[in-house]
Amino acid sequence: MLMAVAIGCSGDDEPQPVDNPPEDNEPTAYDDDTVRWKAPVRIALSSAEKAMVTQSNAFAFNLFNVMVWGGAYGPCFQKPQNLILSPLSITYALGMLNNGAAGDTQAQINNVLGFGDTGADGINTFCKRLMDSIPLVDPRVRLKIANNIYVNKGYELKDDFVTKAKNFYSAQPETRDFADGNTRNVINKWVSNHTNGMIPELIKSSEFNPAAVSYLLNAIYFRASWTDEFNKKKTHDDVFKTVSGNKIPCKMMHSERNTFYTETSNMQVVRLGYGSDIFTMTIFLPKHPDATPRMPTIDEWNNLRFTTDAIVDLDLPRFKTDTDITLNGVLEILGMTDAFSAKADFRNFCDQPTYISLIKQAARISVDEEGTEASAATAIGLATANIGEKTEPERKTFRADHSFSYVISERQTGAILFLGQYVGE
Repeated sequence: MLMAVAIGCSGDDEPQPVDNPPEDNEPTAYDDDTVRWKAPVRIALSSAEKAMVTQSNAFAFNLFNVMVWGGAYGPCFQKPQNLILSPLSITYALGMLNNGAAGDTQAQINNVLGFGDTGADGINTFCKRLMDSIPLVDPRVRLKIANNIYVNKGYELKDDFVTKAKNFYSAQPETRDFADGNTRNVINKWVSNHTNGMIPELIKSSEFNPAAVSYLLNAIYFRASWTDEFNKKKTHDDVFKTVSGNKIPCKMMHSERNTFYTETSNMQVVRLGYGSDIFTMTIFLPKHPDATPRMPTIDEWNNLRFTTDAIVDLDLPRFKTDTDITLNGVLEILGMTDAFSAKADFRNFCDQPTYISLIKQAARISVDEEGTEASAATAIGLATANIGEKTEPERKTFRADHSFSYVISERQTGAILFLGQYVGE
């Protein structure tokens, strides 16, 4: 998943236990930069870090629900549609930019991200902690998080901002002439390289501003096999009922497995593991086939209690989803009102008055019998201002032949990487 932010110049508890963890001397993740295998990482969060994960996850659900159900101006889409997002990617891009903010602008960014009075330094430490640790917790999962900054010729970033970008986000600001006719291609190539080619074009020609001050980028790439893969021989032709009531052909995967299961009065929930079961996908399936899927609230998410040894007769369609969305309006609805206007206060970013002219995310997910591949990128453009408890085994049927929502998260920290919905349209 990838996220970009364009900046313009303006006129200022214990961690959950891991089942069968790898041996301490077992390689966990390949480090492309140093070309060597890194040692495994066990994550034990402090109480303050646990609170920040909860706050970050609350932002994830708030963001998704505003996009699907709307705020003061209604939903972002005229009708429900397939959707995949990485709230964590947005957190990285905005966390990096937040070091350049001050006053009400910085306070609004803190509040929207869910971190309140934590402050920019607290967000920096949190982001670095996750970036340094969660890609390394499971040797069977490939997770990459990368950040970058491009600066237009003629503008100079503040030294303190650059230092924090390097130290906390491993971002190396690069100065280019945005009017050279090639910078957009350079940005998109960086995005493609850091999403394994899943997102070849984050910034479209109509979106690129050669007069922008800077583009801030984050990319997240995730690839993992199921802990218990689906047998391709059991995949069969079936029909999927879309949220609008149409029936479309699909390839339905099938298995019967012991897995984590729970349900509410109106929803079934199943959790499927990746790799060593440290990363998981939690699927929320409405019991009524005509119901529009929804995400849980943060309290519902935190209070999920699974039957750990349920025998589930599981049907899940193969599916792919692509999302390309501008987030300016959504973040304004959530409370980031100043950053997109002449009220923006980015005095710690550069000497020129700047504001966010564009913040967008492109994301993609592919789910099949072997596992899941997902990627997201976020861009921020800045412009100049002319402007479970165990029970006895039970048998359950989980037939996802109608719309559902899902969350991909990491169990040791509880951090949410991706969330989305599949409605067949």
